[in-house]
Amino acid sequence: MNLCRLPLLALLTTVFLTASSRFVQTAEPFLDKVDVFEAGKENYALYRIPGIVTTKRGTVLAYCEARKSDRGDWGTIDILLRRSTDGGKTWGARTNIAHVTGPKSKNPVALAQKLATPGEVTYNNPVAIPDSNGAVHFLFCLEYARCFYLRTDDDGVTFSKPVEITAAFDKFRPEYDWKVLATGPGHGIQLKTGRLVVPVWLSLGTGGHAHRPSVTSVIYSDDLGRTWVRGEIAGPNEGDWNIPNETCAVQLADGRVLLNMRTESKANRRLLTTSRDGATGWSKPQFHDQLLEPICMAGMVRLSEAPASDKHRLLFSNPHNLDRADGKAAPGKGRDRKNVSVKLSYDESARWPVSKTVEPGFSGYSDLAVANDGTILLFYERGSTDGKDIYRTGSLTIARFNLEWLTDGKDALPGKGTGKK
Repeated sequence: MNLCRLPLLALLTTVFLTASSRFVQTAEPFLDKVDVFEAGKENYALYRIPGIVTTKRGTVLAYCEARKSDRGDWGTIDILLRRSTDGGKTWGARTNIAHVTGPKSKNPVALAQKLATPGEVTYNNPVAIPDSNGAVHFLFCLEYARCFYLRTDDDGVTFSKPVEITAAFDKFRPEYDWKVLATGPGHGIQLKTGRLVVPVWLSLGTGGHAHRPSVTSVIYSDDLGRTWVRGEIAGPNEGDWNIPNETCAVQLADGRVLLNMRTESKANRRLLTTSRDGATGWSKPQFHDQLLEPICMAGMVRLSEAPASDKHRLLFSNPHNLDRADGKAAPGKGRDRKNVSVKLSYDESARWPVSKTVEPGFSGYSDLAVANDGTILLFYERGSTDGKDIYRTGSLTIARFNLEWLTDGKDALPGKGTGKK
């Protein structure tokens, strides 16, 4: 053997192994859609307000408001859940998960505006938070006036009895004397510290639909849901920030929590703020020029984070549109809910260089999750029962797609090889 060749062989071997470790297996781009809840079926006129999470074991939970009528947010509404054990391809039976015993009364501000009828029961704004220990925490509201907590330890097969946690919201009253409360909607997050964080909004109930004016904040738990505490006001209703409300959250790679807020501000852009602990010391809110605001709920989730993956990736979804078919677009006013799109950021929300349409037609509220194999799951409102009313959603649909589809084959998750199979 020629010993002089050994260093060269060692060098070639090192180069080969290094290149192999950096090789990312790509899959064929794909996009699948399945309707999970359809208007007029299962004795409900409408299904709205989607939320979705993936559990530690890989079960996907999709939940929503099931409305007996199409008259708005204050009628008879239940909270339904469906489970998928194959990454969102097929779905189990519907389960009603919100039941509060004892007397119930309509919110007085809704009665004052003749938005509600005595005797109807409104459960609203379900929010789930997957826990790293395998549990899933759930919050929901009753009559936009009370909030309850429950949990599941078997991926949504059974749930604990609801426990009222409205006392956490009562702590806001000295600062903001709310008459309407709401969680999320969408999903909450668990921080690396274990803290559970749920975005919330609060309203004085004097304005339109008794949901205005409003401010945003969070409630959080440091003992796995046993007790809940209010955070500081993150989105005040003042100056250029008009009526902040429905909010999504994500933890950034540096540990900060980012809130991404819907508002009715003249900028017609999403409003962002950050906190070191997800509860206090919120930064001055800033509008993000790339994130259009047609005045609609949005979704946000982390797809990957270095060094566990090759790079940071955040996802954002909402109707990417500022047009109105009637030509009446005006600053701070609602725009047509259509063109639900998913955006991708590689720098923790500073820029969003990738944006792709999932549903070009009517499409409204949306939430995002990631299956354990890296498949992206978008749960969103699609179509209309009458073809024109944005509040009469035709179906709640799951769109399943991979990073290859989102980036036109320019990016893939290392080690995932996500695809249809």
